[in-house]
Amino acid sequence: MQNSLWAEFQDLPQFPALDGEVKCDVLVIGGGLAGLLCARKLTDAGVDCALIEADRIMHGISRNTTAKLTVQHGLIYDKLLREFDADTVRGYWKMNQTALEEYRRMAQAIPCDLETKDSFIYSTNAPEKLERELRACEALGIPAAFAESVPLPIDTVGAVRFREQAQFHPLKFAAGIAKGLKIFERTPAREFIGTSVTTGRGLVRAEKIIVATHFPMLNKHGGYFLKLYQDRSYVVAMENAGNVDGMYLGEGEEGLSFRNQGRYLLLGGGGHRTGKKSRGWAPLEAFANAHYPTSRIRYYWAAQDCMSLDGIPYIGRYGKNTPDLYVASGFNKWGMTSSMAAALLLTEQVQGKEPEFASIFDPSRSVWRSQLFVNGFGAVGNLLTPTTPRCPHMGCALKWNRQERSWDCPCHGSRFTQDGRLLDNPATGNLKDGKGKK
Repeated sequence: MQNSLWAEFQDLPQFPALDGEVKCDVLVIGGGLAGLLCARKLTDAGVDCALIEADRIMHGISRNTTAKLTVQHGLIYDKLLREFDADTVRGYWKMNQTALEEYRRMAQAIPCDLETKDSFIYSTNAPEKLERELRACEALGIPAAFAESVPLPIDTVGAVRFREQAQFHPLKFAAGIAKGLKIFERTPAREFIGTSVTTGRGLVRAEKIIVATHFPMLNKHGGYFLKLYQDRSYVVAMENAGNVDGMYLGEGEEGLSFRNQGRYLLLGGGGHRTGKKSRGWAPLEAFANAHYPTSRIRYYWAAQDCMSLDGIPYIGRYGKNTPDLYVASGFNKWGMTSSMAAALLLTEQVQGKEPEFASIFDPSRSVWRSQLFVNGFGAVGNLLTPTTPRCPHMGCALKWNRQERSWDCPCHGSRFTQDGRLLDNPATGNLKDGKGKK
């Protein structure tokens, strides 16, 4: 079925829609894992906090993860060392290591299938990339090791190994942290008036706001429509495919992801920019048929990730001139550890503190990266495309996704059903007048 494995879990708590007016110190917008963790940490710190979610909590991007908890975000450390100083890169690792350790601590009280597993980034043909990553880790003092082989049905030239990482069940964890929080479901943010937000049938008056809506929803601050693009990738869950006893990801565009969850093997890959042509799940099905011929695919799903300009998430003040508005976005396919890092940083920041490593994730840092121009030129090209339907977010021409039967925006990643209903933001409403019908 085209639904994630995690969707089998049906015990998420339900919350009422907001009807009327509520006041709080901090309003969190977005009920994915980042928003829930922010609300949990703020509430535990004694801050009066409310969370609003346009649909149901954990019914968006967070339920489509592969749920790896790791500080090994691809071959990230060699890449970052070519753009930043060693202290910055080391701080990125330390912040994510703190996030990983906090998951372990919280999981002691929340049954969420957390398992300690080693993590591997393998290569099939580029040993020099692995060597550069190992040298970068050694220079930074990050424990990493070379693995000559991995237990996968493909030929590799080795892997970079990080020991004692983790994997878990994201919805079970979310169910645990949501208990006791002031949450309003089916309560979309309609309009911002300072730090007050109108919803369909209510009003929230807050002192500060955290926007944790995957892709930031406000265009007039922060320039996120230029600083972010979205990438789509695909996952299948197979029965009778064996145990790989670890978490694996191939470097490069054709790299595949592997990890077990109970009796299932999760196989992922096929990443591409949202709105661009793809083969969907077909390559994964072909790989499964070739290498796991006795397996059976039980679940299909797709993930969508916000990609930053430089590989580091945007966590902090929404813009230079928004002292009471904060954001968490651009997690670059590593939303689980990044969600916890965001919650730890923002909990302190909204209380007027300056946490260590906050400057590394500052959304107002330099945008002068080559990806900025790629994003800009791509947006201009799609804006000038004389076709309909158009995305209500900023007017880009939508592209028909044959595999998933959806209208996708190649500019910023909004997606709509065949008949125009909103699937993924940053758009905040449906296509009008049925213009999405195919």
